Amino acid sequence: MKINRLTAMILAAMLLGIVAGYGWRETAGSPEAINAFAEQLSILTDIFLRLIKMIIAPLVFSTLVVGIARMGDSATVGRIGAKTMGWFLTASFVSLSLGLLMVNLLKPGVGLGLPLPDVTASSGIEKGALTLKDFISHLIPKSVFDALAKNEILAIVVFSLFFGTAASAVGDKARGLIDAIDAVAHIMLKVTGYVMNFAPFAVFAAIASMVAKEGLGILSTYGSFMAQFYLTLGALWLCLLLMGSVFLKRRVLELLVAVREPALLAFSTASSEAAYPKTLDRLKRFGCSDRIASFVLPMGYSFNLDGSMIYCTFASIFIAQAYGIDLSLSQEITMMLILMVTSKGMAGVPRASLVVIAATLAQFNIPEAGLLLLLGVDHFLDMGRSATNVLGNAIAASVVAKTENALGAAQPELDEDDDIDPEPRQELEPAFAKQSA
Repeated sequence: MKINRLTAMILAAMLLGIVAGYGWRETAGSPEAINAFAEQLSILTDIFLRLIKMIIAPLVFSTLVVGIARMGDSATVGRIGAKTMGWFLTASFVSLSLGLLMVNLLKPGVGLGLPLPDVTASSGIEKGALTLKDFISHLIPKSVFDALAKNEILAIVVFSLFFGTAASAVGDKARGLIDAIDAVAHIMLKVTGYVMNFAPFAVFAAIASMVAKEGLGILSTYGSFMAQFYLTLGALWLCLLLMGSVFLKRRVLELLVAVREPALLAFSTASSEAAYPKTLDRLKRFGCSDRIASFVLPMGYSFNLDGSMIYCTFASIFIAQAYGIDLSLSQEITMMLILMVTSKGMAGVPRASLVVIAATLAQFNIPEAGLLLLLGVDHFLDMGRSATNVLGNAIAASVVAKTENALGAAQPELDEDDDIDPEPRQELEPAFAKQSA
């Protein structure tokens, strides 16, 4: 397997970060010095994540609008949207169900061997389950500029759907504008390349800061729990790959190779959002068309965070087990159904899932203080969750593209070549070609 330069640099940065963080923790001499070191280093990670946030809104808007405009009509948008949501709901059900199954089989909370926090203790996590009202307010923006300024991906997707569909309906009159937006998309992808050059520094800072603050000793304390959760994530990866292979056949393994770089980036920064631009680029190199990748991927960041969803059920039952609370099968199924709704719209940023878990615990009288058991290792767990989110969304986009091929379009939505293209595939059919004809 050929490893490109950026992947190699990220791997090297992770190793150097572990060495630097551990070395400083052992020689600093005081907690104050350790915290100061971690705080100073975190500036590099903050810079990188801010750069990512800077490009996500215009990148999502421009690529999605152009993609929808090139679909030709609202019927095509509706068909692809229905397929996308069908896959998301199926993957969500698999993720949540697998989390429940594995946590009941492995029972990580039974005989934990750690002092339990007092049930009255505060976890410091704000309870904020996404209610129907909140969901609607996030779904439909009061102002597109407000949504762009706040990087609310779901709201940007909704506006882009309207804008792209209307532009397609207008036809030739909008062609010049869509060409301009297409140029913006290419510019933003170029900017993404510049931003990614900073990724190894951000990875080094994130890993060194985490190891300095938490120490490697926490891995032995929580080693069993973490091993069981990563085993559960491994089972989910296997399920997702098997689901993808039904449509992609052997190419699902090529897809796994194609997204190794964005998955590694998400793993090292514990942020799915940080990997968004690179995931979009790798999907295009894999052969997924612009319009499918640009349509499915932004929606996936709101509706298809598989790693975060499996953690919600796994962590909730783990805390219940730690406190000796037995939940009936019907209660666990109810919890899963609630999480099917409350997890939607969950941001792909660090620790967003803890907010959903805190609200879920309250509904089943499970002590919220149990979250204190997870806070120390949550960053380590979030690394795996974020990488899983990247894989899940990459498979979703590729599967949707593959199903469109079956309709016999002149331009395939997923190239059938066995090799990954060195450069993103360009659309052969210009915008509004059908209307112009």
